[in-house]
Amino acid sequence: MSKTKSFTPDIELIAQVRAGNTQAFGEIVSKYQIKVVSVVRNMLGANVAVEDVVQEVFMRFYQSIHQFRGDAQLATYLTRIAMNLSLNELARSKRRSWLYFFHKNDEASPVLQIADTVLPSPDSDLKESIDKALQQLSTEMRAVVVLRLVQGYSTEETAQILDIPYGTVLSRLNKARGLLQEQLVDYR
Repeated sequence: MSKTKSFTPDIELIAQVRAGNTQAFGEIVSKYQIKVVSVVRNMLGANVAVEDVVQEVFMRFYQSIHQFRGDAQLATYLTRIAMNLSLNELARSKRRSWLYFFHKNDEASPVLQIADTVLPSPDSDLKESIDKALQQLSTEMRAVVVLRLVQGYSTEETAQILDIPYGTVLSRLNKARGLLQEQLVDYR
């Protein structure tokens, strides 16, 4: 008989955190940290703010845990926080970039994790090309691609997380796929 590690159900962990059990909160962080990091990293690239945004996600959740009603799964709720904070960071960095308009950064953009999700072991050129292609998408399209294709959320869940209509998710996803195919034509 094999032993598998059993996880405490989310609802029980939340009740424990509400009662003051900080170890239960640590278990929530351990359980969902990889997913949150993936969302943030795929939205921001290798931005130095990734770690700060991830920490902010869990701080915000901890501060508002008494308001969590459980209408959505905890993973979906944390993803929504991660997506909103990532979008806020992108807007902040866009505003900051105007301040440094004449200082162009020519460094190669970082490699995102999408290639690992989509393909078994893509080469570094493909990873770099996927990263560049994703970063060229509008923030709105990138958010849909990250949630739907990288994180594997359903179209309905993606709409719920981004608080946009179902049809808008489909439209953005379709347009993003077309743009990504154009950018990645050499890898077909």
